[in-house]
Amino acid sequence: MSRMPLAERRLQLTEAAIRAMTRDGVSRTTTRSIAAEAGVSLSVFHYCFDSKQALLESVITAITDHYVGTVKKALRPRDTFRETMRAGFEAYWEHVRARPGEHMLTYELTQYALRTPGFEPLARRQHERYAEIYRELIEELDASMMLDIRVPVQVLARYLASVTDGLTLNLLVVGHDEESSAALLDLVTDQVAVLVQDGRADGPRDGQRGGPRDGQGGLDQTGSA
Repeated sequence: MSRMPLAERRLQLTEAAIRAMTRDGVSRTTTRSIAAEAGVSLSVFHYCFDSKQALLESVITAITDHYVGTVKKALRPRDTFRETMRAGFEAYWEHVRARPGEHMLTYELTQYALRTPGFEPLARRQHERYAEIYRELIEELDASMMLDIRVPVQVLARYLASVTDGLTLNLLVVGHDEESSAALLDLVTDQVAVLVQDGRADGPRDGQRGGPRDGQGGLDQTGSA
């Protein structure tokens, strides 16, 4: 077995864990089976991860990273915010269709964490991370599109995370139908467009751009919370 930097070895084991857990389920996947999947010894696994909780956190982060890059590319600013957001939802939807096992695993990880004593904080961090990602995406779009955000950003981020969570589960259970899926994504996009509007057309309002930001959990003029 060739020597490998710790970060690369951890990533190798994390991806092996995702494959094993997607195939066998979280509860039936052992550290030994993950090491075998990665083609390394058990001692290498324990050198990289000092606990199962650390491994699961790495798995959640990796699965999230798999689709965040795809969504970010799709979220390049278009003529309107609605078009931009619709493209982002479409990219995410296609990622779920392409890799349903990974997305199914995220729900299993949540349930496993909630049902396993001592692992409950993992589920909370998992969903906090989802909201954090949306906050980052909103901030990036806001910088380029001068958005008029009409609710606190942290509330919008949590709302989007919850909506995406529901969309994902619906697709996994009901499946994809071209017409109904397009109508569903259009509806969600329209709802978001009511809460966030493209400030490039209207210009600043009342001496500042945007809606309820300062002092309401949104962005201040520097873009910080």
